[in-house]
Order: sequence, then structure tokens, then C-alpha cells
Amino acid sequence: MSSAYVTVAIATIVINAGIAAADFARVPFVLKNSAEVDVPQSWIPPLASLKAAGAAGLLIGLLWVPLLGTAAAIGLVLFYVGAVVTHVRARVLYNIYFPVTFLALAAATLILDFAR
Repeated sequence: MSSAYVTVAIATIVINAGIAAADFARVPFVLKNSAEVDVPQSWIPPLASLKAAGAAGLLIGLLWVPLLGTAAAIGLVLFYVGAVVTHVRARVLYNIYFPVTFLALAAATLILDFAR
């Protein structure tokens, strides 16, 4: 297992666990952003669960079951592609760097996972 993979995977785990916690806590910036991109507040907990599951899957993949980590990385890539598309469709581009950054980390984790 390469140190690059471990480093990027840990960063992806931390950032997804953090944003999932913010979603579950219904932090004001989460509510504002979801309203701006026309995501109903009722969707926030299920979306937070997907982010948390992705972080947990990466962690389990890193420590015990590599295939689960690969599946989690694929899931996070798909999730954040959807988030970027949602921002673009809503024409909310001033803060698109958040989902783009999360997508880049998930994609880097997946690429490094395949490279090992």
C-alpha cells in the first residue's frame, strides 16, 4: 500500500466525515447551500448518510477489506459528480469548489487505489 494512497484516502475520509457531521448537525451553511441548489432539507440526512458511509467504507477498506474501500471510492466519485451537476444546473457556481474538491479527492483515492 503506497503512502500516497494512504495519505489521500485519510484526507478523503476526514473531509467526508466532517461534512457528513455538518450535514447531520444542520449547520447553517449546509441549509443555505442546499436551498440555493434546490435540494430539499428532507434530503440532507440521507445525503449525509451516503457521505458517512463513503468515509466508513474507505476506512474499512484501508484497514481490512480493500474491495470495500474501492466500492466506497466509486460511490463517492458518483456522489460528487452528482453534486457538481446539481450546482451547475442550479447555476450556483460561486461555491462549486467544495463539491469539485471533494470529487477530486474521491477520484484521486480511486485512481491511487487502482494503481496499488
